[in-house]
Amino acid sequence: MENQPIITTYLQMLKAEEFIPAFIKDSQLSIVQACEPLPAFYRFLYGTVGRDYQWIDRLSWTDHQLNEYLASPNIAIWVAYYRGTPAGYIELASEASEPGTEIVYFGLIPQFHGYGIGKHLLSFGVQRAWEAQPERVWLHTCTLDGKYALNNYLKRGFNIYKEVLEPPTNPKVSIN
Repeated sequence: MENQPIITTYLQMLKAEEFIPAFIKDSQLSIVQACEPLPAFYRFLYGTVGRDYQWIDRLSWTDHQLNEYLASPNIAIWVAYYRGTPAGYIELASEASEPGTEIVYFGLIPQFHGYGIGKHLLSFGVQRAWEAQPERVWLHTCTLDGKYALNNYLKRGFNIYKEVLEPPTNPKVSIN
């Protein structure tokens, strides 16, 4: 995808009835809210999940910046564990400026792709988002994200409301 324009797709659900859940039954899978996530743990999730997708926005955040952000009552981090090992996470943000909930980040650690955990975790996150009765649940994805991301969002009931063509990225931050 290097030097290719990036398409950012914005999706939303305007009613809880649009939600099409896809939970899996697996006793080895659990989802736990990280009520007081440490910056190091958040960096692990963000960096490991986003490594292949050029997630770089928060790599330069200091511990103080992360602590301040994560302490906000508007932020909820839910971590999927498979057989006791972190498998991915979903980050929800309720918005003060509008009565909506954004899925800010969502993804799996690469070793956990292909087990159905992604659709389960997304379903869990969307269900949690609707519990707060927002006017909408929304997110954005782009052509740098996982190849099944957009399809998963559409299958859960999200609808595209905007697409933006952006120039290619040239990340200045190294992702190790």
